[in-house]
Amino acid sequence: MSTFRTYRAEFVDTLRLSVPIIIAQLGVVLMGVTDNLFVGRLLGAVPLGAAGLANSLSFLMSSIGVGGLTVVAALVSKAHSQNDAAAVNRLFRGGSRVAMLFSMVFGGLSVLLAFNFDLFGQTAEVTKLARDFMLMLSLSLFPLLVFVATRQLADGLRYPRVAMAITMSALGLNAFFNYVLIKGVGPFPELGLMGSATATLLSRLFMAGAMLAYVYRSARFRPYLLKAFSNLPTTDEVRTTLRLGIPGGLTFFFEVATFSLAVVIVGWLGEDRLAAHQIAINMASVTYMMATGISSAAAIRVSAAVGKSSREGAFRAGVAAFMLSVGFMSLAAVLFLTANDWLVSLYIRDSPDVMRIAASLVIVGGFFQLSDGVQVVALGCLRGLSDVNVPTIITLFAYWVVALPLSYVLAFPFKMDAIGVWIGLLLGLSIAAVLLTVRFFRRLHRFDQTLISPQTSAGVH
Repeated sequence: MSTFRTYRAEFVDTLRLSVPIIIAQLGVVLMGVTDNLFVGRLLGAVPLGAAGLANSLSFLMSSIGVGGLTVVAALVSKAHSQNDAAAVNRLFRGGSRVAMLFSMVFGGLSVLLAFNFDLFGQTAEVTKLARDFMLMLSLSLFPLLVFVATRQLADGLRYPRVAMAITMSALGLNAFFNYVLIKGVGPFPELGLMGSATATLLSRLFMAGAMLAYVYRSARFRPYLLKAFSNLPTTDEVRTTLRLGIPGGLTFFFEVATFSLAVVIVGWLGEDRLAAHQIAINMASVTYMMATGISSAAAIRVSAAVGKSSREGAFRAGVAAFMLSVGFMSLAAVLFLTANDWLVSLYIRDSPDVMRIAASLVIVGGFFQLSDGVQVVALGCLRGLSDVNVPTIITLFAYWVVALPLSYVLAFPFKMDAIGVWIGLLLGLSIAAVLLTVRFFRRLHRFDQTLISPQTSAGVH
């Protein structure tokens, strides 16, 4: 009975922290879904495929930055658990400087990639549309990373509702601007596909501005933003964020790259396959990003336990997160397997071939829901332990050594078409889930004071 009461408290605390993060993460993904819904309904299958390809490759370029900055919330949580307000301030300012550095580096790479879109072997029409779309998305990378960096302070201090409210407001703005800019409603110009990209830029500018305004004007954050802290050096925090963030970001990159390159492989199969894949992957992205909310909560709670040198606290936080993720992703799997045709009809109705292919891909997506949920929570738990190097190697192996080559082989030599690509992804996710989970519980088994010492904070043991 005492065990039940203990874990009931863990579930409640994890849910209290993760639900606002989940809603915020869902809002970010739903912006892409909203773009695709408007593009698919108003412009057709080819612009839908181009927008999906540009979105995937643009996010690929920013994934190291977005994934790398998430370590700041765990570090803030650890400092907060030790009542070190000055450290929280230095981490916030250091993370903001890293965000600016990342935006210049990855924004530049995104522009470079846009001007070399011919490398991906897509049709001429898809290439032209996707290039212009991606250039606009490159401009929106800076406000996106500013928002991500600022929300790490709020999430790490256990105020995730701030980002949730801002993201959901931005989602409404994104839908509005998609509607009025794609077709040109009232005084707004008709921009076609570029109207959707412009809507994303405007929404991200709002997110960054609103997040900064709230943090600097709210009394909640005032103790961590005192003028006495403003001259404290942040060199060590910048280095720590880069040392932990780059491997953590690469872990995120390997998974995002796998799915982005899977889009390219599917594009070689034809425009109808590309559009169908984009519909199905949007659905899988929604459930995945909701699982990342649980993962973020796990990182924050595990890191707080580390700050208190509590192995039992880290164990309970991790187990609660795994159980919640498995429960949620099981429900998602049932939905994917039983309502696939209806889900696809929400995106497109005038292309029977696209609908048929997409419905079959959604079924495969239903099978990899559990693997996807487990592996992302395991990564969050390991991030809470500041263990980032070995997980990076695991994800590199699972996605680039197993998933991508197998996807190509099944799609072409074995002639399994787009289904083969998705089966390859399923196997890669499953391998990552097993290895990362084993890694987390083995690390907990060896939990001691050296785990949180500066010499080992990068996860090298």
